[in-house]
Amino acid sequence: MKRKFFITSRFKRSLHKFVKGNRRLEKQIEATLSTMEENVFAPNLATHRLKGDLEGFRACSCGYDCRIIFTIEPEPETGEEVIVLLNVGSHDDVY
Repeated sequence: MKRKFFITSRFKRSLHKFVKGNRRLEKQIEATLSTMEENVFAPNLATHRLKGDLEGFRACSCGYDCRIIFTIEPEPETGEEVIVLLNVGSHDDVY
């Protein structure tokens, strides 16, 4: 099932800060987002639920030390599932 993205301002800020002109990392994140759009539970993403302070959120891997924090929410008007992108960064930055 193909899902749409809702990109939060926090995600935009953290993406800009994390990538800082590193084109290779940028392409890696783009590829991960493309995979998430097609199948957010693809095995290579290692999508998992979070616990503790981040309970209710999910995370996926987009490389060795790159994580994307998100939720899956129903869109109010259509009821379709939307991936809400919340944060991106290194493991230590996002957790």
